[in-house]
Amino acid sequence: MKKMFVSTLLLPFMISFAFAQETVNLQMMQKIKEEEKNHSQIAMLAHNLTDVSGPRLTNSPGYKRALDLVTELCKGWGIDNAGPEAWGEFGKGWSNEASVLALKFPYYENIIAYPVPWCKSTRKNVKSELVMLEHLDSASIDKLGDAIKGKIVMIKPTSETIPDAFKASATRYGDSSLDNLPDDYMVTADEIKQFLPFAKSEYYTKQYLSKKGAIGLVRSDRSSRDGTVFVDGGTGYDKRFEATLPEVKTSREDYLKLYRLIKDNKKVELEMNVQNTFYENDLTGYNFVAEIPGTDPLLKSQVVMLGGHLDSWAGGTGATDNAAGSIVMLEAIRILKTLGIQPRRTIRIALWGGEEQGLYGSFGYVKKHYGDPINMQLSAEQANISAYYNLDNGSGKIRGIYAQGNPAVRELFKSWLTPFADMGAAGGVTMSNTGSTDHLSFDAVGIPGFQFIQDPLEYETRTHHSNMDTYEHLSISDLQQAAIVVAAFVYNTAMRNDMIPRKPLPKPEKFIFDLEFPF
Repeated sequence: MKKMFVSTLLLPFMISFAFAQETVNLQMMQKIKEEEKNHSQIAMLAHNLTDVSGPRLTNSPGYKRALDLVTELCKGWGIDNAGPEAWGEFGKGWSNEASVLALKFPYYENIIAYPVPWCKSTRKNVKSELVMLEHLDSASIDKLGDAIKGKIVMIKPTSETIPDAFKASATRYGDSSLDNLPDDYMVTADEIKQFLPFAKSEYYTKQYLSKKGAIGLVRSDRSSRDGTVFVDGGTGYDKRFEATLPEVKTSREDYLKLYRLIKDNKKVELEMNVQNTFYENDLTGYNFVAEIPGTDPLLKSQVVMLGGHLDSWAGGTGATDNAAGSIVMLEAIRILKTLGIQPRRTIRIALWGGEEQGLYGSFGYVKKHYGDPINMQLSAEQANISAYYNLDNGSGKIRGIYAQGNPAVRELFKSWLTPFADMGAAGGVTMSNTGSTDHLSFDAVGIPGFQFIQDPLEYETRTHHSNMDTYEHLSISDLQQAAIVVAAFVYNTAMRNDMIPRKPLPKPEKFIFDLEFPF
């Protein structure tokens, strides 16, 4: 009993010592936990952004449904200035209205297949022989010659197997690895330089294939199995580019069966029906923005931002990529508003469009408000953004945060994660960078931009850009944990005396995803 009394007496001092680098309002951290535990809206948000909105391809009807939905929700929660904000020109919207791919001969069988966004429609329902190209290039097309005319075309697979079934498709991080994760999802300028000529070649090859009389293209991805289809799109959204011929991606199992039949010199006939709609009345791209105004007369002009991308691809309903991030950020700002906090700084949520095509929405927002990295001529607003927090690595719980090469935030963020150690956020702060998502737009102009570390689950192996990216593959409990951690980080950033420490300003250079297509 005496021992218990001594421990209780020392507890406040132990807490004070643990947070010597930063004062953490543990009472508020507990309130955030309790609000999420007792009144979570995660499942409701998930259902509405996926099942109700549908696929959210930028400038499509589904994306606009999602914009209307989150606007109505935030207004209902009493969050100010909620609504779409234009960021610049994106291009055409697109939606699929009908899609059928079936084997007609030597027997009938449905094929799992999904249209590639921004491809053309077929002329109603077409039935044709399937022919195979050695490669998707002009030489292979010329080699087949007139045999292509009026045919559906497939490309010879580079592998005749599917991924190993004994390799786990879902994983979690071990606690000991979180402080030393390597750079992740990083795309280099050299890789982009290599990609652009490839994209140019593929675009013109598809146009040439159409010119030679092909009526459809069937392809697959070597990394899929069990009916999973990875399908994203090309440049057809851009008003400068003509849409390419009707194209579908199939399951790996179906694709390899078609290949074996043709390899065995068997005649193969397919039925293909792809009906799409293009939307060209408004080429403008839109983000969603809303905020809780700051209350401190000296600090309310400063802003802490949180966000994720709202757009998705069209094969599934974009659940883990990235309804998950949007759900968490919406829930985090709802929690803070519901708790009636009076933030010293303004809290602003932004959900981005056009991320899947190259971070267009966030980069357009940054250029509009803060400056362009190409010349580093920065606005006065740039100096008033304390930090931007992003979530875009699937449905896994938050295990820490990437410091993005900023050593001044390491101990600060560790102290902020400590109250959530019992929830799996074990204080993992890695100095590594993570790339290919919207925090990079802010980092490029010297604003502290951060992406949280999330358990991988099955994000890369099954759901990312696939037909399996649906509500069923969301971990609701993980998203609830993530909303708590994000709400805490946003609260702490909004309330502390100082802004988040900054790295030295980057040198002027073109943003890595500010692409100029050499077409």
